[in-house]
Amino acid sequence: MKRRALLAGAAALPLVNIVGGEQARADTKPIRIGLLEDISGDLAVFGIPKLHGSQLAVEEINGKGGIMGRQIELMHLDPQGDNARYQEFARRLLQKEKVDLLIGGITSASREAIRPIVDRTKTLYFYTNQYEGGVCDASMISVGAVPEQQLSTLIPWMVEKFGKRVYTVAADYNFGHLSAEWGRTLLKPLGGEIVGEEFIPLGVSQFAQTIQNIQKAKPDWLYMLNVGAAQNSFFPQASAAHLDIPMGSPIKIMLGFEHKLFPPPVMANMYATANWFEELNTPAAEDFKKRWRAKFPKETYINDMGYNAYVALYMYKMLAERAHSLDKDDIRKVIAKGDAGIDAPEGHIVIDPKSQHTSHHMRLLSVDKENKVHIEKDFGVIQPYWLGQVGCDLTKSNPKEQYTPDHLPPKR
Repeated sequence: MKRRALLAGAAALPLVNIVGGEQARADTKPIRIGLLEDISGDLAVFGIPKLHGSQLAVEEINGKGGIMGRQIELMHLDPQGDNARYQEFARRLLQKEKVDLLIGGITSASREAIRPIVDRTKTLYFYTNQYEGGVCDASMISVGAVPEQQLSTLIPWMVEKFGKRVYTVAADYNFGHLSAEWGRTLLKPLGGEIVGEEFIPLGVSQFAQTIQNIQKAKPDWLYMLNVGAAQNSFFPQASAAHLDIPMGSPIKIMLGFEHKLFPPPVMANMYATANWFEELNTPAAEDFKKRWRAKFPKETYINDMGYNAYVALYMYKMLAERAHSLDKDDIRKVIAKGDAGIDAPEGHIVIDPKSQHTSHHMRLLSVDKENKVHIEKDFGVIQPYWLGQVGCDLTKSNPKEQYTPDHLPPKR
């Protein structure tokens, strides 16, 4: 009997070792990160720096041992600005390739196209762009700046400096419409007035009629929410028409680096609020730029999208290592503690537990007639407070909704 028991135990031992060996191999295989960024099409000018930011972060992290001893395998696909292709590629990466994390999307339309697909999985999704804000979804971590960081600083400053009559030029999709809504909301208590508002389809590049409409309305300043290479044609056409009116925007210069694309003085009198811009010259920013330029010496501009893409991977590394896990629920428990942050090139940034959006050090920029960027005002670190104030609390519920000033969470 004892002999049979001994043999049974001896026979079982190799099986235990095999299972343990498989577990050990699972713990050392690469962490697969799916990346959806446009590097061709109308939005490629934004997407290429995003790809580069991700590649730089992966190279650095892998060079220092990876995440919990595991290397990162970056799986990039180019949706070419097509939202149907974004959905197809998201399904491929999530369902077939079984990535551990999904990152990407440039426009808010692409984000909203893939978010429901992510919500049907147990995978986390990082959105790395500044945007119109309002997404309350436990699957999504937002790394870019949002309206309470960009528009709540920019619009009052523009009204005080230039006046209350505002003309909006916006891209005709959810980012343009919702950012215009934010503009109307923030102008109202300031006594501001929208004297004209146009929503332009993506791809439109002729603005003669819009410029005539602006000249007729005579606004104090322009609220610029136009998107993409084609719509940027507004600026040289407006300059040629001597439309010398101040402009404010949450996406120009630090995102589209128009001051590097157009000759001076086309972008003169542009004002923007940003957490990152290449002209930032703090020691941490200079060190980051030095490492980026060493890897990508021909980069036209290190824009905020590329910067955010870089930061997102370090944020993921911090979350995974604090959680000792790649599991979404384990990572969200770390976020819920309220102190999940990293020392980024802009300064220390932290993920807000209620909204899973990120705090940022915000500055207001201006462009002079020689296309040089100046810092007009330093607002310091601003928390992403709006969603939490209106009732989004992902530590308690997961509505998977996008809220706006005109679409608030139901009162409880």
